[in-house]
Amino acid sequence: MSDHIEEQEMEAEALSAIFDTAFTIRSSTQPFQWSIKLVPIDCGDDLEEEESSNHVMVNLVATIPLDYPEVSLPELDVEILKGLSPDNRKELVTLAQEEAAANEGMPALFAVCEAVREWLADNNVKGLDDASMHAQMMRKAKEVERKEAQAAQQFEAQKTIDEMTEAEKEELAVRKRREEGTPVTQETFTIWWDNFCTEMEEKKDEETGEITSEEKEKKRVMADRNTGFEIFSEKSGVFNLEKLEAAAEEIENDVGDVDEELFDDDEDLDDLDFDSDDDDDD
Repeated sequence: MSDHIEEQEMEAEALSAIFDTAFTIRSSTQPFQWSIKLVPIDCGDDLEEEESSNHVMVNLVATIPLDYPEVSLPELDVEILKGLSPDNRKELVTLAQEEAAANEGMPALFAVCEAVREWLADNNVKGLDDASMHAQMMRKAKEVERKEAQAAQQFEAQKTIDEMTEAEKEELAVRKRREEGTPVTQETFTIWWDNFCTEMEEKKDEETGEITSEEKEKKRVMADRNTGFEIFSEKSGVFNLEKLEAAAEEIENDVGDVDEELFDDDEDLDDLDFDSDDDDDD
């Protein structure tokens, strides 16, 4: 059970770091309950800009079961803050539950928040909370018009891509990736989550005094430093066995090319007088 609590608390820390003041802990005792305010356009701390730019906004409320995330899914609800109808709320609750189920067995709330926020961004228009018959007809007409425009745009984009060279297609793909950034998928979130958990563990170790940042830096430097034997071997070459073996093999190959007939002369070197020059000097 303690493992579940620790993982839930770490997810709360991650959500707090991502959403800042938009993240609220409604219940700090189990079962935990968290709330995240979601808007189509993030305006930071500028409340006036947020109010004018966002025609819809909600609170995503998550009640965390004791055995989440390994076994159970979070209990999700949506509170309308601005611009949405009860039918929109039902649609968002269904969307949130489906996204949570798609991430079963792992921390899922960030992915759920992203799915809800994307829906809000696609429906950031005035009047969605108007339940009159006329308003509903107008919304349906606008939705049909929006889909037709989107289909036409996709057709033109595909037509343009088909006429491009391979180099132009590659350049377009690179530019698109730069504009979109790294998409939030289960794989990218898992990588981010693992890095975050590692960072939190290191922070906890530093706080408990098990390892300081200076000690970590010292370990890193020592790991990259050559040993005394390696330094001496590299400078003197005496104990560098690989270099010695290579040099010996090279000498052996050179010796094999010596002309032995040059040394077949029968002249007796013992008859040479090496002392004549010394006697003349005397």
